[in-house]
Amino acid sequence: MILSVITINRNNATGLEKTLCSVASQTFKEFEYIVVDGASSDRSVEVIKTHESDFPHLRWVSEPDKGIYNAMNKGLRMATGDYVQILNSGDELASDDVVERMLKAMDEKRNPNILYGNMIKAFVDGSRVRDRGFAGEAPTMYDFIRGTLNHDPVYINKSLFDKFGYYREDLPITADWRWYVEAIPFGGVIPEYVDIDVTIFDMNGISETQIERREKERDEELRRILPIGVYQDYQTYYSSIEQIRRLRRYPLFFKLFYFTERALFKLEKRKNKK
Repeated sequence: MILSVITINRNNATGLEKTLCSVASQTFKEFEYIVVDGASSDRSVEVIKTHESDFPHLRWVSEPDKGIYNAMNKGLRMATGDYVQILNSGDELASDDVVERMLKAMDEKRNPNILYGNMIKAFVDGSRVRDRGFAGEAPTMYDFIRGTLNHDPVYINKSLFDKFGYYREDLPITADWRWYVEAIPFGGVIPEYVDIDVTIFDMNGISETQIERREKERDEELRRILPIGVYQDYQTYYSSIEQIRRLRRYPLFFKLFYFTERALFKLEKRKNKK
């Protein structure tokens, strides 16, 4: 089996049905689909049983778990595919042929350890935003201090979980980010990008409180893993780095900035000689 798609769910029968339908509609059928339900008390199990016949390779469980990442790890240990994709309950595959297109891209790129595409963010007002992640640029530690790689549109070689471990269950919000930090900037894994809309991510459940908790948890972990001097440098200079990155997108403005900075540098150098 080349691919295992994993969906975790707890008391989200409506969202789960939406996810199941998008997976069942794929033109390519020869992948494993795993549903890990956290002993839901709503109609979730009924929804799974209703759609069982839609999948040629479905495995599912419904039992108590210890949180989101415990459920994800459970699904990863069940998976038999060479690659895994985690598609949470309520999210959808962006088109009926997206698995077929991603596997073709994987073959063309000679089976990279991590392959990712675009995630479409769907907001409550009906608007949508295409998130291309790093869009093919080699991510640095700075990129993971300021953000992360979305897990929904990513195919990960399952052997990487043997090498870098599974998701840390003591980090209730940022364990996937922490795993990426271990694998990419620390572990040297280079993710490959393909410009394909892979998933539609439901943003309706994202609250300001969740964002604040995520940033706090991420900051606490950064303090643990980075030397204090490096951490302080990032905190001091990240605004300047962002400004230069933004300017680089507009060559004319960047040239103007560059010549202005050089002129100021030479002026300061002359003053220091006096």
